[in-house]
Amino acid sequence: MELEEIKEFFKTTLIKHEGTLQIKNNSETTLEMIGNKPVKYCGKMVDGYYFASIVAKPKDIRFYFFPIYTHAHAYENLSTSMRKNLKGKSCFHIKKLNAEEMLEIDSMIKIGIELYQKESWI
Repeated sequence: MELEEIKEFFKTTLIKHEGTLQIKNNSETTLEMIGNKPVKYCGKMVDGYYFASIVAKPKDIRFYFFPIYTHAHAYENLSTSMRKNLKGKSCFHIKKLNAEEMLEIDSMIKIGIELYQKESWI
């Protein structure tokens, strides 16, 4: 899978949750999704709680996924291949994707949405 295809996979996968999430930024190289309602964050009201974004870089696609930071316990069983792509606490550097990883990402996003709904962040 080429980087352009990976970027489109992420965009499609995230945008299908529009309504539960809202698009904050959508450009050729970036997509940022936040919660669909104003919430208090760090003592001030924000338009929506940050959820995830993708950024296309020359050598990979960066997938910033905040639920893995806020609810790390829910993602303890990531596959080895996904764990290898995780740089830091919440950023995945994706150079290749296979069908199993695509299903895992889709599942990660659904779990994140459920967790954020329980927190009343979305």
